[in-house]
Amino acid sequence: MCAASTNTARSVLTIAGSDSSGGAGIQADLKTIAAHGCYGASVITALTAQNTTGVQGVQPTPPAFVEKQIISVLHDIETHAIKTGMLYDAECIRAVVRALMTQSSGSTLPIICDPVCVSTSGHSLLDPTAIQVLIEEFFPLTTLITPNKFEAERLLSLKGESSEIHNLQDMVVAAKDLLRYGSHAVLLKGGHLITSMGDVKDLLHQFPDIDAIFSGLLSSNMEILQGDSTRDPKLVVDVFSEGDQIAIFARPHINSKSTHGTGCTLSAAIASCLARGSNLKEAVKDATIYTHLAIQMAEPIGHGHGPLNHFHAVAPRLIPRASPSDPYPLTRLLIEGNLSDWKEYVEHDFVKLLGLGTLSRETFLHFMVQDYHYLKYYARAYGLLAAKSTSFKAIESAAQIIFNIVSEIDTHKSYCAKFGLSKDEVENMPESAACTSYGAYLLDIGLQGDTTKLLMALLACLLGYGEVGLWLKKEAALLDSWVVTDGNPYKKWMDDYGGNRYQNAVKAGLGKS
Repeated sequence: MCAASTNTARSVLTIAGSDSSGGAGIQADLKTIAAHGCYGASVITALTAQNTTGVQGVQPTPPAFVEKQIISVLHDIETHAIKTGMLYDAECIRAVVRALMTQSSGSTLPIICDPVCVSTSGHSLLDPTAIQVLIEEFFPLTTLITPNKFEAERLLSLKGESSEIHNLQDMVVAAKDLLRYGSHAVLLKGGHLITSMGDVKDLLHQFPDIDAIFSGLLSSNMEILQGDSTRDPKLVVDVFSEGDQIAIFARPHINSKSTHGTGCTLSAAIASCLARGSNLKEAVKDATIYTHLAIQMAEPIGHGHGPLNHFHAVAPRLIPRASPSDPYPLTRLLIEGNLSDWKEYVEHDFVKLLGLGTLSRETFLHFMVQDYHYLKYYARAYGLLAAKSTSFKAIESAAQIIFNIVSEIDTHKSYCAKFGLSKDEVENMPESAACTSYGAYLLDIGLQGDTTKLLMALLACLLGYGEVGLWLKKEAALLDSWVVTDGNPYKKWMDDYGGNRYQNAVKAGLGKS
């Protein structure tokens, strides 16, 4: 949602068609405007008979009546931003221009134009004459135009510009070219052009002055949360051109059928953020995040491409719903809420010395012995979890972890033996105060009777070791890595915690979170 706010009521006017199914057009606009805490007024340019499977009929509003609606609203209601969607034909566009020119009286009211002229399937929705009027008479009045790939290609082709858009480089060139059409800024939407992080890096290498703004992606030290769809995610990238500045807004692609009205929602969100006082670039950033989450949080509706969830930000949900791009939302929120502590833990000097292979033998053996004693507490705590479980599946899960711990104990003993420490010596070496305190904490939590609280206490250790293992593994794979693998006495420890066996246990633990 918009970072900027104001104590006075803010109003946004949408000028667009009506969608009888409620997912796009003025219906989507008004929901979006309301979700942003603004008051929404509307001017209907056409009635449609449509649903999630398609459009069955269109009844345009007479241009004179479109003009009358605009004048009626602006004459009475103080309006702080305007957005336009489907402007049915050339005469409708001219009517909108006349009304806005009549009512503007020199004001600089922000106008966001979603130039609806090509359908998602690539079919033209406006004839060439209407598009020409849109470019020549309406674009010069606008603060921002928000074409998608097909619309950008169509607009550019009418001016004889190179119009085919195949990659991010083409998008940047197209956004700059479209800026010459008279609007203050251009947002070329990338929803129809799926890219990758590699594509983004290539673009930034070619255009180093581009401001890259990422959202929805997992940050550093979140390797344990990575799944197949998040490890090398497909991306959607929008290109923003304002003056001589270019910015890109990148986020994960969502494989969803709940995309009906995405363009309407985005442009209405931008207008709402501007009405609330955001600058244009900040408004675009917040609106792209809002729209992304509206797709991610949508429930399936209808038999075709359903609507977004426009009220996701105001729904009583503390934890986002799990999705392919965010499979473990609770764990992610917990890590994001403690990023500095988490980073300090994962990238601790002890861990770095392990990676370098320069950790002293005495320090490592002390760690292994204390970890051995700690795992007794850890196993007993899982025994308490099994005792509290009410299903055989949960009991089996807790019992399996205990068996995994017993197996890990054997690994500890054999590892210590390689460093000259016998099994009896490992068993008889005293616990440190820190180990006893931590172990007692786990058992205390386990005896308090709250299963969820016990799970949280147990998972911290499981996930922490998992992240350390994956961080070292990731660092070791880098070119000219600082991690030493050849001759490192601690390589087996790193391989164990970064390997499949332990990471499968991490995934099982994440499934409980």
